[in-house]
Amino acid sequence: MEEDRASLEVDIACVGFGPAMGGFLSTLSKSILDSGGNPLLQSNSMPGMPLQVMCYERADDLGFGVSGVVTKGRAIRASFPDLDFSEIPMACTTGQEKVVYLLDPHGVSRRALPLRVADRALRALKFMLPVRNEGFELPYIPPFLRKHNGLLLSIGQFNQWVAGNLMGTGLVQIWPATPVKEPLLDGQKVIGIRLCDQGVDRSGRAAAGYAPGMDIKAALTVIGDGPVGAVGQALDRQLGLPAGHHHRDWAVGMKFVVELPPQCELAEGTVLHTFGYPEPEIFGFLYVHPGRVASLGIFVPSWFDHPARTAYRYLQHWMLHPYLWRHLEGGTLRSWGAKTLQEAGKRGEPFLVGDGFARIGEGSGSTNVLAGAGVDEAWMSGVLLAEGVVQLAREGKPFSKENLEQAYVARRRQSWLEKEARVAEKSRDGFGRNFVWGVLGMALSGFTGGLINVPGVLKRPHERIPTLEEYYHGRISPEEIQEIRQSCFSAGQPLHDLLMNRVGWPEIPFDGKLLVSHQDALLLGGKVQAPDGYADHVEFVHPHLCEACGTKVCVEGCSGQAIMPSPEGGVPQFDREKCVHCGACVWNCAQAHPDDPEHGNIRFSAGAGGLHSAEN
Repeated sequence: MEEDRASLEVDIACVGFGPAMGGFLSTLSKSILDSGGNPLLQSNSMPGMPLQVMCYERADDLGFGVSGVVTKGRAIRASFPDLDFSEIPMACTTGQEKVVYLLDPHGVSRRALPLRVADRALRALKFMLPVRNEGFELPYIPPFLRKHNGLLLSIGQFNQWVAGNLMGTGLVQIWPATPVKEPLLDGQKVIGIRLCDQGVDRSGRAAAGYAPGMDIKAALTVIGDGPVGAVGQALDRQLGLPAGHHHRDWAVGMKFVVELPPQCELAEGTVLHTFGYPEPEIFGFLYVHPGRVASLGIFVPSWFDHPARTAYRYLQHWMLHPYLWRHLEGGTLRSWGAKTLQEAGKRGEPFLVGDGFARIGEGSGSTNVLAGAGVDEAWMSGVLLAEGVVQLAREGKPFSKENLEQAYVARRRQSWLEKEARVAEKSRDGFGRNFVWGVLGMALSGFTGGLINVPGVLKRPHERIPTLEEYYHGRISPEEIQEIRQSCFSAGQPLHDLLMNRVGWPEIPFDGKLLVSHQDALLLGGKVQAPDGYADHVEFVHPHLCEACGTKVCVEGCSGQAIMPSPEGGVPQFDREKCVHCGACVWNCAQAHPDDPEHGNIRFSAGAGGLHSAEN
C-alpha cells in the first residue's frame, strides 16, 4: 500500500545545482518578470503568480564537493557580459599556459617501449630541448586544448556566487541538503520528483522520527544531477541509452587547494597541464588563483587498467615530481576534494528530453573530451534549455517530448556545443588500444576536426581490469600477492601501498603540511559529514559477487577510503562518514551486474552529506 506523502505543486522542479543548473536558472530568471515587476511567465500551479521554480541539491551547501577549473568561458561570459570576474573569490583570467610531459624520475611506472625510448631521447637531448627538472615543455599547444584568456575558477566559489544572485531575485528557490530519491513516473512521462525519506536507519527502514519524502509535482523536471545522480541513473535504467551510446569512459579527479610557499614564482593565472607521470595514462593540472593559492590534481582514467589504482597516492607522487615540487615544497594544504567525471562526451549522451523532463550538464553528455572542458559546456546546455522553456511558456505549450525536442534539442544541435562535441566524439577511442594510440588519436581528431580518428573499443570495467596476478606478472609472484592480500584484509587496509612499495615506488615523505596521509586529508582538507536519518547511499547489490572478487577495485579506488576490505576478504565495509560522494565506486567495480553487464555490482543512490569545502 502506498504511503501517505506530502506533496507540493510547482511549475518547474530542478535536480542538482552545478554549472548547468546555474546557466539554466540564471537565464530563465531574467525572463520571468518585466521591468515593472509584473509576471511575463505565469504560473499554472499558482495562478496569478510568476512561474514557480524549485531546485533541490544533495550537498549540505551550494558549491560543496565540486572542483576547480580552467575554461574558455564563452557561455558564462555571455550570461554576465558586464561582470568583473575578480569580484568572485579565486577567479581570474588565465595567463601563461604550458603542456608538460613528465619523465619518470624513479623508473618505476609502467611505460611501453615507445615511451621508454622517448624518455631516453629527451634526457640525451636535454641540452637542445626545453627539458627541465625531468619535464619536457611542449613548444606548441594545440588550439583545441588552449584556454588562453579564459577563466580560472573555483567552481565551489562560483556556484555560491551564482546561487546568491539567483536567490536574491526571489524568483528561484534553491534547497541544499535535500537529496532527491527518484523521478515520479506516469508510464514514460515524468511528473515530478520524490525527495529522500528521513528518519530511517542505514538500511532504509523506518526508525524514530520517520517522515516519507515529499513528492514535488511539476509540469517540467530539469535534471542536472551529474554522472552518478540518482534521478539521471533512474531514467537511464528506465529508458536505456540511444543506440551506440555508453558510459564506459570516465575518470576520477582528485585535487588539492594549496597555499603556495613564499619562494614560488608562478604568476596568477598560470595554467599547467601534465601527462606521462606518475603513470603515462594519468593527467595532471596546476592552476594559480589570486592570492598565491593553487588548485592542483590528477585525473585517473577508466583506461588505466591497474586493479589497485589509487588516486590519492598517485596524486602525492605527482606533486613530488621535480618539475612540480620546486614550486610546491613548503606549501600548505587548504582544501581537498574528489569527483568522478563522465568522459564519454557525445557518446555518453542519454535521451535529452521526454514528456515532462529535460537533461542538462555533465549527465547529458555535454563534456568535451577532446578539449578536456566541461564547465562552460554544462553552463551552455542550461542556457539553451532555458531559452527553449521561455519560448514554450510564452506560447502556452506543454512540456511534451515533441515540444522540448523542437525548443531545446534543436537549439542544442545548432549550437557550438554540438559542433565541438561532434569533433570530439571519437577522439578517445584510441585509448581502447593503449596510451600511445590514445594520444595519437586525440591529436588526429583535433587537427582534422574529427574527420580522422584512431579506432578502438572502450570496454566495460569487468572486461578490461586484470587480476593482480596478471597485472604484476613478472614483478611480484602470485604467492607474495596472496600474502599481501591476506595481510591487508586482516588489517582492514587497501592493498595499493604495499604493492606500490614492493615494485619500487618510494615512500611518501610526510611533512604534516602538504604531504599528509589520506585520512589526514579528510580532516585537514574539508569536513566530511553524513547526517543521521538517511539510508546509506552505497550498496553492494549481490554480496556473493563481492565475496568471489579477488580484485576489489572499489576499495583501492575509493577517494575517501570510505570503502574498506572486510577482515575475511568478503563484502567490503562502507563508512559513509568518510564518503565524499564522488561516485568512484560505481566506475571501479570489476564485477558485472548479472542483469545489466554495462554496470557493476555497486548501486550509488541519493544521500545527504559529503565533503564540506567551498574552495574546491
